[in-house]
This record gives sequence, structure tokens and C-alpha cells, in this order.
Amino acid sequence: MKNFTDKVAAITGAGSGMGRSLAIQLAGEGCHLALADRNPASLAETGQLARAAAPQRLGAPLRITTRVLDVADRAAMFDWAAATALEHKGVNLVFNNAGVALSSTIEGMEYTDLEWIVGINFWGVVHGTKAFLPYLKASGAGHIVNTSSVFGLFAQPGMSGYNATKFAVRGFTEALRQELDLLRCGVSATCVHPGGIRTNIAQASRIAPNMVGFMVENEQQGRDDFEKFFITTADDAARVILDGVRKNKRRVLIGRDARAADWLARTLPAAYQALVVMQTRRLKRSAAKRARRAAQLDGTRA
Repeated sequence: MKNFTDKVAAITGAGSGMGRSLAIQLAGEGCHLALADRNPASLAETGQLARAAAPQRLGAPLRITTRVLDVADRAAMFDWAAATALEHKGVNLVFNNAGVALSSTIEGMEYTDLEWIVGINFWGVVHGTKAFLPYLKASGAGHIVNTSSVFGLFAQPGMSGYNATKFAVRGFTEALRQELDLLRCGVSATCVHPGGIRTNIAQASRIAPNMVGFMVENEQQGRDDFEKFFITTADDAARVILDGVRKNKRRVLIGRDARAADWLARTLPAAYQALVVMQTRRLKRSAAKRARRAAQLDGTRA
């Protein structure tokens, strides 16, 4: 798929971050959109921004539809796929982009939290793939883009639930790509591994109480420190993803942090874990020092 003009793309998690940037950039290239998100207000805003980015067209305007849904709801995803194919008279691309984050120790993790993140990050990708695949095959030229993470390349303490879902997306998508290659059905697949992207995922993440004192000093400090590693903009990430689709890449790494993590996991597949532990301890000591200084400053002011 060398261009997106007059193609139809379905995007989950379109209300913000990479999903919004993908919608705006695709609209700018004349691609019709079916957008989905759980947040009605942010989804509507993305729709407006995409319409504003669309080029002037002779005849029918760009078709942009929106649907509020939970990607973990299988029936809702299949209903949306069918409605999209009907409203747009076909579908060419699906970006299974919706995702959430969870920080917790394994011992202290609640099953409800684990089920929540698996439902969105993994089952959402599975539902989106299976619901849209028949329509992509019918189009004769389709592409599935599933979002994993840098944490689908290497593991991180306190992120076991997130790691599990993103490693699962990676394995699922790599197997999917191989099956599609064997079928030669006109559909391909790409697995995306973003590093730190400047989105609201850190502020919207769930941080379990068991992380306080183990890896972070307090919940907000944990969010803020995590956000410091976000070095790539969502717009830049979207451009890299779309370029990867044009080049039919099997894997897309976004950001120098993702490339470094990929190199580390390939070069030191077992030893990298000890390096991560050492770095985590160092960051924890730094965070504790900052917390003590802040407390002393507050005491002086009082």
C-alpha cells in the first residue's frame, strides 16, 4: 500500500496520542476514517481535527465516522467492523492502537487489574484483527497495524501486566504476518514498538499502592518520572508508522529508546535483566533523594 488516498482506515484509541495523530495525517492524505475511542469528547475533537486536515475535494467529501466503544467488548468490536464496512463500502486498514498501562508488583497485583489490561491491550488487538480481517481481504489490498511497545521487546520490573500484553501482541502479530504471507490474500500486517511517546498514557495509567516504597516514592512521582522518558512526539510516531505501512515492514521501532532496547535484548537476551535491575535501583535512590529534599523544603517554608 504505497498511498492512502481514498482508502478506508479504522483506528482504535483515536481520541488522543498516536491514534489522533494517525487520524489527522491519514485525513491529510485523503483517507476516509472510522474512528473509535472510549472518551466521547476527545473522539469528537479528533473527528473535527481530521476534517480540518482533509484536503479540498471535488465531489463527495472525505467520510469520517466515529464510534464510542470499549475494544475489550468483542461484540461491540464486531458490530463496529460491520458498520464501518457498510458505511464506507469497505475497509483497507485497521490500526489496533488503543492501550492502557498498569504498574504493580506481581505478588500484589489484583486480578481485576490484570483482567482490565489484558482485555484492552491484548484482546482489543485480537478483536480488532479478527473483526476486520474478512473486510480487509475482501478489499484486495489491506493492512493490519497492531501496537505493541518497547516493553514487548524487553521486560521491566513493576510492569509485568503491561509486559505480558505487549509481548502477546508481538507474538500474535508476527504469527499473523506469516499466515498472511502464506495466504497471499492481499493483506499484510505490521507490529509497532513505540518507545516513550508523549501521550497521556502515564497520567492515565493505574499505579497500584504496592509500588509505593518499592519502586516509587508516591503515585504522582511515579507518573512524572515515567513521563520523563517520553522523548518522541505522537506526530513523529504516526509518520514513522505510516512510512512502515508503505514499506510493508514487519516490525516498526519508534524512537532511539526503542532501537536501543531492541539492540540490548538481541545482544544480551538474559544479561540485560541484571542491567535493568541496576538502573532501577539507581533511579529509585535518585527519586528518594528528591523526595527528601522536597520534604525539607516544605518544612522550611512551614
